[in-house]
Amino acid sequence: MNPLRTRRSALRTLGSAALLAASVTVPPATAAVAGERRPHLSVALDWYDTTAATIAASGAATQITNSRTWAISWLAAARAGREVPPGVDRSAFQDAALASAVHDSLVTLVPSRTQELDAALRTTLDRFPDGPAKSRGVAAGARQARLILASREGDGLDPASVNAPFTVPPAAPGVWQPTPPDYAPAAQYGNRTARPFLLDASDQYRLPAPPALGSARYRADLAEVRAYGAANSTVRTQRQTETATFWYGSSLTLYTEPLRVALARTPHSTAGQARLVALFHIALVDTQIATSDSKYAYLRWRPVTAIRTGAIDPDPGWTPLHTTPAHPDYPSGHNTYAGAAETILTALTGPRTAPFELTSPTAPGVTRTYTAWSRLSQDNVDARVYSGIHTRSADEAGLALGKQVAAHTLRHAARLLGTR
Repeated sequence: MNPLRTRRSALRTLGSAALLAASVTVPPATAAVAGERRPHLSVALDWYDTTAATIAASGAATQITNSRTWAISWLAAARAGREVPPGVDRSAFQDAALASAVHDSLVTLVPSRTQELDAALRTTLDRFPDGPAKSRGVAAGARQARLILASREGDGLDPASVNAPFTVPPAAPGVWQPTPPDYAPAAQYGNRTARPFLLDASDQYRLPAPPALGSARYRADLAEVRAYGAANSTVRTQRQTETATFWYGSSLTLYTEPLRVALARTPHSTAGQARLVALFHIALVDTQIATSDSKYAYLRWRPVTAIRTGAIDPDPGWTPLHTTPAHPDYPSGHNTYAGAAETILTALTGPRTAPFELTSPTAPGVTRTYTAWSRLSQDNVDARVYSGIHTRSADEAGLALGKQVAAHTLRHAARLLGTR
């Protein structure tokens, strides 16, 4: 595929995302709080929390592998609850199906948590009387878990495959090299060869090339990072430093609560909630695959390397506020994640929500309040510059890539959800 896909085509894709999502759209609720548990949503929220706790306790070391666990478990749940047999209680069937599907998927993917997952399933099923709704729901969930797990075998998203060895090219202007202080080997190189859920190929939305070395945009990018992203910056404000630190951690961790907020505030049935979670994480798996494709296609060096050794007024002692991750600059993975998350949440719940509070494990004691999914994206863009680990071009390109992949997910969701 031609890597220099035009931006006009990209904008057309993004602009039509809402229309293309019509078949899976979930209208937003207008008044709710983050911890709200409507009776018909309690099972979805309980198993959302169980999934998050399972991954936090014994998940994989690689983010995309954990995204895969979410995607498989909740895709199985979404498929299990889509066709309710005649003559049974719809709500009980869908709740039992969701619990069974997520339970069976997680037991297979995170077997060390089997005892806790078995207890959670018993708690859910004890809410309903024995009968065909419960028994057939459990059977439907188990069946879909088996099918989805089998369909994803050998997809290349296990930790060893994700971090496949990468041979670093000889040092040259603009070319990525391992970065201080650890000079660690490249990470996530294997993502680009993994099997997506819905993309046709990892390079389907490969970004245009980054700004040319020496171009006006390149010089402006580097000057901004040099000034605002330095450990000893004299121009970065306290608020900007807080933004950098708040969004420095894992995107998967940081977006767990916003997705939960959306889940709690939508008025739809258990099946609708399962679709929301499934599509969110399906889009994020495919986005991370596409991210690595562009990263390793262009191999753009990180700001710390450019500033220390580049031809534009090198500063050998320059140090970023935060340690640079071990993979190329362009595009920013945090921002591809943010762009995909924003697109799915906007399409399925609306662009805004009632205020909710968010905390971060990398910024203890700091609480931020958000009302729009796009605000999370903008903070991600700024944060990576203020951290000194990405150029703004890499951040903005990442946001665009994530939105493109998520729009693709919405257009083709029926292929996985079985709704056509």
